[in-house]
Amino acid sequence: MSTVDETKLRYLEYMHREMAVRHQNYDDEMYRYHMLKAGDLQAVEESLRTPARGAMGTLSGDPVRNAIYLFVAAVTIACRFAILGGLEEERSYNISDLYIQRADAARTVEEISALHDEMMLFYTREVAAAKKKRIYSKPVLEAINYIYYHLYEKQTVEEIAEAVGLSANYLSAQFKKELGQSVADYVMSQRIEAARNMLRYSSLAYDEIASTLAFSSQSHFIQVFKKEVGCTPREYRLRADQHEDEFEVQ
Repeated sequence: MSTVDETKLRYLEYMHREMAVRHQNYDDEMYRYHMLKAGDLQAVEESLRTPARGAMGTLSGDPVRNAIYLFVAAVTIACRFAILGGLEEERSYNISDLYIQRADAARTVEEISALHDEMMLFYTREVAAAKKKRIYSKPVLEAINYIYYHLYEKQTVEEIAEAVGLSANYLSAQFKKELGQSVADYVMSQRIEAARNMLRYSSLAYDEIASTLAFSSQSHFIQVFKKEVGCTPREYRLRADQHEDEFEVQ
């Protein structure tokens, strides 16, 4: 089993003592993430303006590569704290992926530093918006995440409830209380939202979309879509193709 080289570790500790090098204060660093989790934009902004006590780690001899490594560590922590703050799990991971891709393309330390601050503020705004939008209990959040990951499968209330360790009656009652709709209605709303994206950003045929989203038939998909959105899938796609990005169908 491979382990950290103890000799190298002790040498690094010795060199840091001799050069009076100390890593960033733990409490200072974690305060910033806790404020992100709280959605406190002002506190995070102030934290970013305050010089850090101690030095950042040295992970590479190349300054840019070192900055990228540190950025990846920071965005990884921010992503998890954002989820704890109420941001949807998949959205938080996707934000993390996109920022890491941008960091990977960066060419200067200054560029990565600016990206770090932007990332922290973006996550904080996302958490703040999520808190204003809804406050869900842990069981309901777990059910929402399960529904998200199994959206392309047929789902019953009983199956969802079993997956998150609840009774169907309790889960139904909690959904009605916290979301104001039934589990089945929530699942359908998420499928319709996915259908909107498929219609706007893919060339999938209507029967393929219906099949992918577990509708019983293409006609059922069209019927439900028109009821929920106010137009047929074909009409929706035509408007999207005409670049009417902000259109709203009543």
